[in-house]
Amino acid sequence: MNKNGSSNAIKIIPLGGLHEIGKNTCVFEYEDEILILDAGLAFPTDSMHGVNIVLPDMTYVRENRHKIKGMIVTHGHEDHIGGIPFHVKQFDIPVIYGPRLAMALLEGKLEEAGVANRTELRTVGPRDMVRIGSYFFVEFIRNTHSIADSFTVALHTPVGVIIHTGDFKIDHTPVDGEYFDLHRLAEHGEKGVLCLMSDSTNSEVPGFTPSERSVYPNLDRIFAQTSGRLLVTTFASSVHRLNIILQLAKKHNRVVSVVGRSMLNAIAHSRNLGYIKCEDDLLQPLHAIRNLPDEKVLILTTGSQGEPMSALTRIANGEHPQVKIRPGDTVVFSANPIPGNTIAVVNTIDKLMMQGANVIYGREKGIHVSGHGCQEDQKLMLALTRPKFFFPVHGEYRMLVEHAKTAQSMGIPAENIVIVNNGDVVELTRNSIRIVDKVPSGLELVDSSRSGVVGERVLKERQQLAEEGVVTVAATIDWNGQMLTEPELHLRGVVSSVQRGILQKWVAETLEDCLSDRWSQYAKYQADGEIEVDWAGLQVQLEQELQRMLRRELQSNPLLVFLMQAPKDPPVKSSGRRRTRATAKVAS
Repeated sequence: MNKNGSSNAIKIIPLGGLHEIGKNTCVFEYEDEILILDAGLAFPTDSMHGVNIVLPDMTYVRENRHKIKGMIVTHGHEDHIGGIPFHVKQFDIPVIYGPRLAMALLEGKLEEAGVANRTELRTVGPRDMVRIGSYFFVEFIRNTHSIADSFTVALHTPVGVIIHTGDFKIDHTPVDGEYFDLHRLAEHGEKGVLCLMSDSTNSEVPGFTPSERSVYPNLDRIFAQTSGRLLVTTFASSVHRLNIILQLAKKHNRVVSVVGRSMLNAIAHSRNLGYIKCEDDLLQPLHAIRNLPDEKVLILTTGSQGEPMSALTRIANGEHPQVKIRPGDTVVFSANPIPGNTIAVVNTIDKLMMQGANVIYGREKGIHVSGHGCQEDQKLMLALTRPKFFFPVHGEYRMLVEHAKTAQSMGIPAENIVIVNNGDVVELTRNSIRIVDKVPSGLELVDSSRSGVVGERVLKERQQLAEEGVVTVAATIDWNGQMLTEPELHLRGVVSSVQRGILQKWVAETLEDCLSDRWSQYAKYQADGEIEVDWAGLQVQLEQELQRMLRRELQSNPLLVFLMQAPKDPPVKSSGRRRTRATAKVAS
């Protein structure tokens, strides 16, 4: 424990998922043992050039890897399991427990990353209890969400029971018939729940979240009214929605072709586990449906969020090798944009419309419902569990604040509620909850190489390249601090009203003035004639002067690449009949 901590307290350290949507990751620590709950990812913003995956900063976990006893997974969405293959490469996780579908999806990810042998995956069912380490007993409680096989967890710890809802809504008519185990939640509430950590995503929305079944009649009507080819996009992991779409395809005599690897994987795993039931001949590859009448074709595709490399985005851009939009096609967006994706989605819709497609989208169409509970769902969770302390999670800041207000309206005192940041260390005892410390938090960015983290400096350079271009200057300096030739200048992506010849002149003058003024600071002549030159320091000085000049004259801040060539051999001094080679010490 830290100096402010207590030996009979549990530490809760969220590393992702707070003040944001995505990369949900939480650490529970008691004495010398760590349990990790979920380890998700997020997707990059437009300014994160070349970045494919955004992970939370896992410095604290890496530094305390010897304490890790295991991990639990609540469900199979990317923002809860997508980071695990990257983390397993960096530190050992002895065992990972989770529902069948999440473990099936995770197994494929670990195999693809080449780390399947570095951890053990164990599946759990409703009301299963597992022991992790000496202090944590984890009970899995069935809930309802937008993916099959989703759990709320009850952590039995030395200080009391902590319930983490995971992602949830309270669906009284679930598509798969797997009901939320509200009875078990009520039992815990009767016995006493020390702390509730609850999903805050829809805390600003009044009422209950509609059942997944509510989209069926609206999609059914669209299927019945569409005479041409039908393309439907939704979240690849929305197994219940996929099941509804496949049922409707069979009802309306359409053959289904699935486009997009993530959706193919989700359907394959869900069929193997029994969450999706359909005949084999309903699903056909693209080449098999080319000769079918348009009214018999349904293409089920990824890309509901306008992801750049997704199948639907490539179709909209005319870049997909097998699917081209034709006038008369109908495209259905059975998903709403996640915050931050709206522009990408509307751009995709525009492109589809320009090619002659009829695009059906929007909340008012009733073809999508959220997987997260609204205010009344959240109130019911609070009423059933009756926690002493409340800890809103999974949401942007305003969502956490609104959820805290809902908890207060349900009788939880304000002093028993904490709203925290990623990296805050929350100490929970039988009688108190408080923030006692802070650990490193932030982002780890992974590019397409998947081999390393994109550092802050690299990301800044990419932003400069994309926004203001690059200037390359090459100069050769001799032992007297003089340029041997005119410096070379190359511009890429730089917008300037300054003529190239004038800019070349300014670069040369800047280097000459700096060498004249500063050479004596970096070149030291010894009494015996030897010379020591701090070439590295000189290069930094020249680079700084060039950068200032470019900002001043171009009124922009392009990335500067300054290449300085220094002499390889020190000068040779003649002394009578002897020739003495002076030494040059180059500072690092």
